[in-house]
Amino acid sequence: MNVHSACPTGRKMARGVQGQKLPRSGILVALQHEPGGKERILATARTLFNLRGFHQTSMAELASSAQVSVGQIYRLFKSKEDIISAIVEVDSIERRNEIAALRNSLCIGEIGAEQAFEHLFRGALADHEEALSFDILAEGFRSERVGETIAALCSDLRPWLRDFACAANPQLGEDSLGDAEELILACMFGFGHRSLARPKLSAEATAKGAARMIVAALREID
Repeated sequence: MNVHSACPTGRKMARGVQGQKLPRSGILVALQHEPGGKERILATARTLFNLRGFHQTSMAELASSAQVSVGQIYRLFKSKEDIISAIVEVDSIERRNEIAALRNSLCIGEIGAEQAFEHLFRGALADHEEALSFDILAEGFRSERVGETIAALCSDLRPWLRDFACAANPQLGEDSLGDAEELILACMFGFGHRSLARPKLSAEATAKGAARMIVAALREID
């Protein structure tokens, strides 16, 4: 199915996918100019924050593990909050790019609606840094900067998720599209933090089953 002709928002779908210039913060621009130290610090911080927790990891521990001085960390980042903001921004850009590519495949007919949802959910299920993710979400409530970065990612994804819903049912009205948008976002957040629920299904089976069910539900809406 050609989504451009089917979806009420289809006329806008071609813009902003291929060759899109995604927003980059000052931190990310700076990262490009000093790849060695900053990349090593961020990679080490990601590992330590995931294993020990954001607040339990000291700057001294981070410096020792990254093989840099504490002073060097503070020359590159103002605080641990600055480090976690950089991690969130890097991850957000990566997620945007993944979903933009998936949406493009849907637009040009390489995949159908059910396949698109399956890949979308697999991406959410593939996160193996759940402990870090929980810390980031908690920090999003305490840090305006982190919260705004998460909100910006969701805001960017919302119109794209509507396109996924339209691919399943081109007749969806504005209210139904809004409902679908919230449901899909909730699924993505939930799938990224499911291990504590002791899931009985594999990630692959979960993604496939959830995609099948959500497409079936969308097609039932008048």
